[in-house]
Parts: sequence; structure tokens; C-alpha cells
Amino acid sequence: MNLKHLKFFVELAHTEHMAKAAENLGISQPSLSYAISNIEHELGAPLFEKDGRNIKLTNYGKIYLKYVQESLNELKQGSKHITELLDINSGHINLGFTYTLGQDLLPHLVSVFKKQEENKNIKFSFKQDTTEHLINDILNDKLDLVCSSMPEQNLDQLSVHHLVDQQMKVAVPLQCSLANKKSVYIKWLEKCPFIMYSHKSGLRPKIDQIFSTVNFKPKVALEAVEDHAIIGFVHWGFGIAIVPNLPQLNDKTVKLLDIKDKIAKHSLYIITKNNHFLSPVVNKFQNFAQHYCQENYINKNKLI
Repeated sequence: MNLKHLKFFVELAHTEHMAKAAENLGISQPSLSYAISNIEHELGAPLFEKDGRNIKLTNYGKIYLKYVQESLNELKQGSKHITELLDINSGHINLGFTYTLGQDLLPHLVSVFKKQEENKNIKFSFKQDTTEHLINDILNDKLDLVCSSMPEQNLDQLSVHHLVDQQMKVAVPLQCSLANKKSVYIKWLEKCPFIMYSHKSGLRPKIDQIFSTVNFKPKVALEAVEDHAIIGFVHWGFGIAIVPNLPQLNDKTVKLLDIKDKIAKHSLYIITKNNHFLSPVVNKFQNFAQHYCQENYINKNKLI
């Protein structure tokens, strides 16, 4: 069905006058007559009938007009929505991030970004999950951007940019003998049971790398996916854990110790789908996040 012909039909239905409708549309009467004939032929039913010198809708025409108007309005709304999404000052961003990043950095970045006058009308939808799940969502077009650890798979389908580095620490129970220390070497922990991030977590490869580098084999007591679960088990004395720096962690819950081995940082990335259209606002936020982290963290050799 020709979209222009449908618009011609609506105009003629409103005026019920061939010459006036053609004039309003800026086309000739024969062109208008041809368009209406095409629609009627395709439908197999007459849409108009003569009414003296004018014309009027048939019952078929009245029924069809309702659906055509609704469809054209939906298309108009769809076009408007796309235009709004493409507006660099009022679009929408679907942003995914890992559990740790939700502690401070991600909310901080979005807050600073939104405080800029030109960005106040930009809207965000958020999803917090493991790196693996977030990457699946970005590949399935459910997310525009992901901030996470380095993905282990599908790198050929992703555009990955270094964002910032995160300090890794050792979490110990407050009643543990290590709690009176400020820092430790990994080798000092050989007798301790460990609460480990599961293999579903993007942090697990980094923690395994830390252990491998210092030739250390941890005694794994249990595994968990999310930071708060790990901290909970540490707090209640099930073991210790290597965790990222958690700035909002209550210091009455566990003690966080610095790691003396010079390998204790975890790189975080901002990720998009490769060879995929990104709206102007998504590009705008990505550029902002990278520039902000470069200026406030990387150039200052500062870890989060």
C-alpha cells in the first residue's frame, strides 16, 4: 500500500470534494483520482460514492478511514520518537554495568554528565549484572553501552576502550588476626580459606591472574557472584576474599587491606557493539566518560 496514497485518501475523506482535496495536497485531480482507484482496487471495495456534486465516504470508506488514521498517527509517533532518540540533547541511553561499578564510579559519571545544562533532558535506563550477561545483552541490542571487566568472549564483535583502573584489596573479618594490618603480601594468606568470585564474574580472571603471578594456590571455601554476598561471608568468618575497592563499604563490616604485590589493579572498560549504529547521545556519553576518567584518574595515576 502506497503511503502517499493513504494520505491522499484521508484528505479526500475530510473534504469530500475532489478539487478541494487536490488543491490542499498540491496535486492534480487526475493524480488524486488515480490514487483512490488504486486503493479501491487493492481493497476490492468502493471507498467513496457520489453525493450530488460532491462525494461522500461509503460504509467501507468510513471503516477504512479509522484504521488508516490510526496507522498514520502511529507512524508519525514512531518518527517523532526516533527523532527524539537522535537528538543529541534529549535522547535515551541503555547503560549496563557490573555490580562493583554501581558502588560509586558509574553513578558519579552519570551525575556529572546530567549536571551539564545541555544534557539535563537525556534519559538513562540502567541494568546491573555480570560482565558475561551484559555482553550478551549488548550483542542482542538490549543495551547501548556496557561498563565492565574485559570480556573473555566475542571480542571480534565488540569495541572495547580502557576506562579506568580499580584497586584490588583483601577483605578480612574484623576478628581476624590480619585485621590489625594495613597491607599484606598474597603469600601471607596461604593458611586462610578464600571466598572467591565465581567464574561468571568478570573479576575472576583477574583474581586468578593475581594468584598465578605470585605462584599462589588459594584454599577455596565457596564462590559467589556478587560483591555483597562475598563481603557477607567474610564478615561472618567463612574466609577472606580479594575484592575491588568498595568505597561505600561500612568499615564495621570487614577490614580492607592493601595488597603489597605490585599486581593488584583491575582494569575496567567501556564497551559497545562493533560496526553498529550508535545514537548521538550514546556517543556523547561514551566520549564524556572516557575523557573524564582520562583526566581525573589515568593522567593522575589514580585508582578507583
